[in-house]
Amino acid sequence: MKALKIAFTSILIALSVAACSTNQTENKPSGGNAPNTDNPPPKEVELKIGLPGGYDITSKKIIDGFQAKYPNIKLEIEEAPWADFTTKIITRIAGNNPPDIWFQENAVILGYGARGVAENLEPYIKRDLKTEDYAEALFSARTADGKVYGIPHGINAGALAYNKTIFQENKIPFPTDDWTYQDMIDTAKKLTKDTDGDGKPDIYGFQTGNNITLGWLPWMKAAGGSALDASLTKAAFTDPKSIEGLTYWADTINKLKISPSRELAKTGKFFENGKAAMVFLQYSSQVPINKNNPDMDWDTVKMPVGFNGSRFVPMVVNEWMIYSKAKPEAKEAAWTFLNYYLSDEAQTFLSESGASLPVKKTALEAVEKMTFKPGNKKAYTEGIKEAGGTLDENPTWNEWRAAANPILDDIMDGKRSPEEGAKEIQQKVQAILDENQ
Repeated sequence: MKALKIAFTSILIALSVAACSTNQTENKPSGGNAPNTDNPPPKEVELKIGLPGGYDITSKKIIDGFQAKYPNIKLEIEEAPWADFTTKIITRIAGNNPPDIWFQENAVILGYGARGVAENLEPYIKRDLKTEDYAEALFSARTADGKVYGIPHGINAGALAYNKTIFQENKIPFPTDDWTYQDMIDTAKKLTKDTDGDGKPDIYGFQTGNNITLGWLPWMKAAGGSALDASLTKAAFTDPKSIEGLTYWADTINKLKISPSRELAKTGKFFENGKAAMVFLQYSSQVPINKNNPDMDWDTVKMPVGFNGSRFVPMVVNEWMIYSKAKPEAKEAAWTFLNYYLSDEAQTFLSESGASLPVKKTALEAVEKMTFKPGNKKAYTEGIKEAGGTLDENPTWNEWRAAANPILDDIMDGKRSPEEGAKEIQQKVQAILDENQ
């Protein structure tokens, strides 16, 4: 009898629970603003983004656009002038308190990758990107073992810019994409003019650059040489082709007199002020030229074909990196930001800023139709496709470049011959490379 009573009580309890359950289901709100328990709201995450150069380099539209799409990711923006940021970030990494994501030069990012500071993004790329949608520059931060330590902030490529007015006044045809370095030199001789008869040129045919991007390295590449060998572990300054390129480069000032000297170039912006007919120009430089001299009539063609028959288009590719020691949720939020950065919307914002070229192919095609000068933007976009190359970058790029620069200045100033200078640079650069093997 007792067992029967217990069984009956259990049935009543079960029926009571079922009834309560049924009532709860029937009373559940539906429609309207009812919370959708099947798709809970995204978890809130804090993300610290470092912006060296602030919104002058990173379009604020990109930051605002991302925040609008992902309100659950709370951004903490850290703006700073480029020099201040790059100086202080070293100390902050040592203290384990840098932003979760920031960008710097490609070579610096490669160095951070080698030291375990930058996250390897190769698994994220494999998981989420259609790499065929992007220019090859997407992989500028890829190492020999397949790891990728950065996503391009943008591509800043070089082209040959020319002042159309100076060419027209001298009845000389404009440059073309088929021009060689020798064509450029021969024309620069014709355009170098002493207009006031004081024995000094007032208009130069070409302005020679003194940096790696638009100065000595393109001339070395044009002769078939290079700063480092293909493995990026051996200096190549004493290669005869490299010395030949350095000689062509220095001759524009010291022998041919078609370019202002390095010291004279410090006195003003020769091309921007109509005092030089041609110059190698990075894409981003169109912003200040168009702002400061909106009436200047100028355009661009591709970088000339080298003395060796090949073209080299120098590219500066700064990279976004994710801090490897950031919290897992911050890393994933940072990758969400980079995914947005590579979207059509953000790449369009980047194109409109003019600060650099986008890396997505659809956005690159859109740049060609933009109306601001230069009119021939294909000099950059097609130049990248045909012959874009980075600047012999490796993890010690800053160190070996700093060792080489004073000697390169002496070569440019005519104080040392290219042969003598190249020997000294070779020793200094190789020592740095060996120390970091």
